[in-house]
Amino acid sequence: MIDTNVMQDASEIVRYDQMGIPLYIQRDKLSDYPDWKALCHWHEDLEFIRILKGQMNYHINGKRVLLKKDDCLMVNARQMHYGYSYNRQDCDFICILFHPQLFTGNKLIFQKYIAPIMENQGMEYIYFDGSSSDGRDTSALLDHIYFLKVQAAVAYEIEVIGIMLALWKRLCERCEAIFPETVGQGGSDLSVQKDMVSFVHQHYGEKLSLSDIAASGSICRSKCCIIFKRYLQQSPIDFLNSYRLEVSRVLLKDTADSITQVAIACGFNHLSYYSKLFLRSYGCTPSQYRNLHLH
Repeated sequence: MIDTNVMQDASEIVRYDQMGIPLYIQRDKLSDYPDWKALCHWHEDLEFIRILKGQMNYHINGKRVLLKKDDCLMVNARQMHYGYSYNRQDCDFICILFHPQLFTGNKLIFQKYIAPIMENQGMEYIYFDGSSSDGRDTSALLDHIYFLKVQAAVAYEIEVIGIMLALWKRLCERCEAIFPETVGQGGSDLSVQKDMVSFVHQHYGEKLSLSDIAASGSICRSKCCIIFKRYLQQSPIDFLNSYRLEVSRVLLKDTADSITQVAIACGFNHLSYYSKLFLRSYGCTPSQYRNLHLH
């Protein structure tokens, strides 16, 4: 699963498979995630999802895409996104992230073919239908990338980069026709949403109210709730608690702090309330979770 650490602007810190080579290739199941749902996040990397079995709901900037077996999805850089279970069904999928630094060797190629896609505000994602020839070809390329990662032959990353270039050619062929450049209020609201999520990520340990979160986006409380519902499908306070719980889960595994100390550090002033939310999200109490992950 992708690391949930974030930088000051609330973008995700991606833990690449090998330091210095901006590639992340992993196979996952949604049942491994708390409440069968990934935290909302964004990063500078482009992300490919390939569904092997089951279905997954995927949200990108508030837009929902239902991904079925053999479907693929490309999420552009710096887009707010997360996946979650469809009707509590499990989903087996491949997740591949790569940073555009992989393609910066030739300045002209980067400026002509890479930057126009990354900087196109209207191209948030591209969906590949698994039943189409384009979808099947894309699935085959992503499967090959995962196969190379599993085999881990000498210099397999070089072959992966070659496949990434083939994938990028497909994006160049499709993006302008499907996603013309768009501007307007939606972009402004998305920027406000990022500001508010960033505020939560940086101040989750403090006493926060709905008014505080709304103020971080310079909007009223009702507009705050509307924007969170549009982009994250949850209330501002539910998102705050979800993030606090995820941070607490890491602290329970990686520190010797008492459960009370962990709860307080994550902004929960009442241990009983923290334990109740933790049980509801993870299916066990904080103490049970810690015991399961003792080294």
